[in-house]
Amino acid sequence: MCPFERPPELPAERSSEPPAVARSVARSLARSLARSVRRDERGFVTAEAAVAVPVMVLFTAALLSGLMAAAAQIQCVDAARAGARAAARSEPEAAALAAARGAAPRGAAVSLTRDGELVRVRVTARSPVLEVALHAEAAALAEDAVR
Repeated sequence: MCPFERPPELPAERSSEPPAVARSVARSLARSLARSVRRDERGFVTAEAAVAVPVMVLFTAALLSGLMAAAAQIQCVDAARAGARAAARSEPEAAALAAARGAAPRGAAVSLTRDGELVRVRVTARSPVLEVALHAEAAALAEDAVR
């Protein structure tokens, strides 16, 4: 046999590969399954966002409400101290109450009492957002009691 001659045809052997039609059907089925999976997964992102966004908004609102309540509590403490200092310096009761009301949160109730040598100022308020009662009390030794 010459090197340029074509070898004789071998008898057809059975191939382990499926016929072309079967491969085509398998590819088509795989593509349609992939499309349906992608189509089904597209809704999951929307559903997760629909749940996550309101939860995050509620968490942020709760956090801000807590911060506002903490700030109002600090204002109550500052107001009670300011009123007690003013009353301890023997300022008139109206001036001591005005000093306390000036530092207190809006709508706070301020009371001043004298127990012997001590002057006590109590400030009570409501949290701006949460329905929580806030209060603070401060006491100071009156100057006229010191000898």
